Amino acid sequence: MTRMTLLALLLLSPSAGAASLTVFAAASLTDAFTEIGRAFDARTGHRTTFQFAGSQVLRAQLESGARADVFASANDAQFTPLLGRVVTSREVFARNRLTVIAPAGSAKVRSLRDLTGPGVRLVLAAPSVPVGEYTRRMLAAVDRSGTYGKDFAARALRNVVSEEGNVRQVALKVGLGEADAAVVYASDVTPTLKKTVRVVPLPTRFNQTAAYPLGVVRGSVSADAARAFVAFVKGREGQAILRRWGFLSP
Repeated sequence: MTRMTLLALLLLSPSAGAASLTVFAAASLTDAFTEIGRAFDARTGHRTTFQFAGSQVLRAQLESGARADVFASANDAQFTPLLGRVVTSREVFARNRLTVIAPAGSAKVRSLRDLTGPGVRLVLAAPSVPVGEYTRRMLAAVDRSGTYGKDFAARALRNVVSEEGNVRQVALKVGLGEADAAVVYASDVTPTLKKTVRVVPLPTRFNQTAAYPLGVVRGSVSADAARAFVAFVKGREGQAILRRWGFLSP
């Protein structure tokens, strides 16, 4: 047994003492981390609570002095600037891909090309939101290819009727029928959402891979429990839960 394996077992042992743990996590992690939290607490006796929001919102809160023990972001742009100052470690624990969704009962958007169609109501995340950043990278990749004609990105962006503060708000707009299409993560197409939306094909050559980092927050009053949570997320049980919710291995 290696020293790292022994350390992980010790940190996950209920005998290590129960602690209250606060985890700041990207909105796209809501379902997976809620299940991970229940499993982690059952294994360790700790009490884990979550604050889910856009990664950019959570970063701003941490920089303003909000107290948390673990931060999990949907991209490095909202995480790396905190490394050393606010978070003490960085571990990539999952990856994700983009997908386009449309209302199940609408035929207005059947392909990526249709995002530029007349009268299409497109909802995206704001550029500062990780999925919004990845979406604009995807549109730029389509532009460079010339596959759908000149200025595809600009034409698609002219159809944007709303820019949301996190990916769950984007998905909700389509689920409620308030948009003809939206770009979200593959993991956001949950069994519940599938009842009201359908997936529009997104060619692999244009898709983007999102890397999710997490780390322990500097000054955590439950640092041992925080390290145990990180170990659990990266361990076999945590990774199995993430895969069930549509995430890719790190």
